[in-house]
Amino acid sequence: MKWTDTRDIAIGLFEKFPGQDPRAIRFTDLHKWVMELPGFDDDPNRSGEKILEAIQMAWIDEAD
Repeated sequence: MKWTDTRDIAIGLFEKFPGQDPRAIRFTDLHKWVMELPGFDDDPNRSGEKILEAIQMAWIDEAD
């Protein structure tokens, strides 16, 4: 997975943290959790606020 795979990342986060409210996540934690997902293989410096926000929104969609 790469940073641009927002839907796949959101699904992975939803499965790994089923009780977590994605609306209450700090971007620093979100970045760390994405980096720890199995199958994630991208440069940590390629993410930014827009990408993290897109991941968070996709995770919210998965949770709802």
